[in-house]
Amino acid sequence: MVIETVETVEFGTPVDESPAISWVAVAAGAIAAAALTLVLLAFGAGMGFSAVSPWGNSGVSANTFQIGTGLYLIVVAMLASTIGGYIAGRSRTKWVGVHTHEVYFRDTAHGFLAWALATVLSAAFLAVAASNIAGGASSPLTLASARPGGPVDYYVDALLRPNSTASPNTIDLEATRREIARIFVTGLRDGDVPASDRTYVAQVVAARTGLSQTDADKRVSDVTNQAKTALDNARKAAAKLSLWLTASLLIGAFAASLAATEGGYLRDNWPPNLTDR
Repeated sequence: MVIETVETVEFGTPVDESPAISWVAVAAGAIAAAALTLVLLAFGAGMGFSAVSPWGNSGVSANTFQIGTGLYLIVVAMLASTIGGYIAGRSRTKWVGVHTHEVYFRDTAHGFLAWALATVLSAAFLAVAASNIAGGASSPLTLASARPGGPVDYYVDALLRPNSTASPNTIDLEATRREIARIFVTGLRDGDVPASDRTYVAQVVAARTGLSQTDADKRVSDVTNQAKTALDNARKAAAKLSLWLTASLLIGAFAASLAATEGGYLRDNWPPNLTDR
């Protein structure tokens, strides 16, 4: 038995029963959007590094750089999503006998799906960067570690920096640094270094540097506050970047959907008749 694939509506218009979603067109638009996003992000990284100066009082400020980065992310999302959505809408198969409103909805869906697939592809390739951003926003000490070269090591060096009158001692410096780093990581992760740990660290600092116990206590407090401030600033910066990313993704979804409707309209009405619009 043969099932007819075309039927006639009340006005005699043939109805096309082809799939409402052309996944080939969606994939084409998504790949184009993801590739363009990668190119624009690489270009932006190069331009961003050139805008940062290693010299003091030169180049843009940190706040200006953050705002500029956020705005650039929005521009990247708009450009890449618009092109990807347009390709998805323009490349899909023409539907016959489908109501205009339904065609508009399907084109919008093509653009949205192309944006969604491009976002998933980009996240797959940038999974490490995305996890670092999310982790930095959720925990101020995600990037801190007790391994050599970690951010906390700087503050440990500040604690153990001897003064000019300090006499040599036999303290195992590397073991002490690792221990104090672990104290900082554990304490600051929970909000603050406990008083008992501060007292112990101050004793170690006094023995290492030759400072009096009072001066060692003051140095521990000062350096602890510096570490808390730096980590809190890093957390705020990561949170702001996450908000900028959210805004760029939402704007990208809208741009892709709108561009797909334009591409679909031109696909069905080429050459375009501007008097019909």
